[in-house]
Amino acid sequence: MRNAARVLITLLIVGGVVLAFTTEQGLPGSPFFTIAALVAAPFVSTLETALTGLASAGALTALLLLNHTTDREDDFTRIATVACVGVLAVGINRLLLRMNAALTSARTIAETAQLAVLPIPPTRIGGLRIAVRYEAAQSDAHIGGDLYAVHKVPQGIRMIVGDVRGKGIEAVRTVAVVVGTFREAAEQEATLEAVACRLDRAMRRETQGRQDPYAHEDFATALLAEIPVGDSEVLRLVNRGHPPPLLLAAGGAEFVHPAEPTLPLGLADLSDPGARPDSGDEIPFRAGMRVLLYTDGLSEARDRSGTFFDPRGALAGRDFSGPEALLDTVLTEVGQHVGGDLKDDLALVAVERRAAAN
Repeated sequence: MRNAARVLITLLIVGGVVLAFTTEQGLPGSPFFTIAALVAAPFVSTLETALTGLASAGALTALLLLNHTTDREDDFTRIATVACVGVLAVGINRLLLRMNAALTSARTIAETAQLAVLPIPPTRIGGLRIAVRYEAAQSDAHIGGDLYAVHKVPQGIRMIVGDVRGKGIEAVRTVAVVVGTFREAAEQEATLEAVACRLDRAMRRETQGRQDPYAHEDFATALLAEIPVGDSEVLRLVNRGHPPPLLLAAGGAEFVHPAEPTLPLGLADLSDPGARPDSGDEIPFRAGMRVLLYTDGLSEARDRSGTFFDPRGALAGRDFSGPEALLDTVLTEVGQHVGGDLKDDLALVAVERRAAAN
């Protein structure tokens, strides 16, 4: 973009000069000199903007001198106009640079705060290979509430992938509450269902403690998973209103939908009084199988026609050297689908159970 702006600036000044020599007196190209600095202001440095203004005013002055018309009052007005617009362009440039710096600083601080509670887990735990990614949307200045955590416990490993409603610092704070509670509950609770109930209570405490009158409307979707140790080749899941995980095995890919859908974290009060707060599912997870946990930044990514990205269609029938390669492929495919314009943050966790010989 910056190089394109430089080319356009050059064309404007050169075009103004060419018009002055190829048309009758009156300098019809003088508006080109006037707007050149304004074109420069949003895209180049302050020095380049100032030099563009000087070049424009200098070129106009030289042309008027060559035409011997600088004694006319309107010619001085033209020069003064170009000079004033150049000064204005420098001011606009400085203002835009300060605004961009403030925006970048705010985003960096929020991203750092968010990523501080999302540590990278070990790539190998027992017979499992693990990979995680957090991909921030570059086209949006806001920070999302996507989260993940992988925790080794006596029962095996427990994982969570979730998405907090809202954006900004409040969302990052809620992410910290959810992830912190998950780490503690994963160590202490006997079942994955009990972990989910504890997360629900933590969410409600967090929203009730805010001054925001709309805080009670906040919630978090979450997918909790457990892979036990030993010879039990199963994957246990508790889905709290979250996109279903994708199970990849023997060249195929299938979504694992919950048998009994439940509400997101923080909304347990809306459940039927007689309903079970959580109901887990257990599926086979044998050697060579992989599971992909993700947030809706993946499943709701759209192309220009509005078509949603289909991770199952993109990954089915493909082979991967490991979970890192799987996530590389996911990000490549969704990036191509949206044309490089990712609208929402996304969190990804991929786990592979290795064969005993490995």
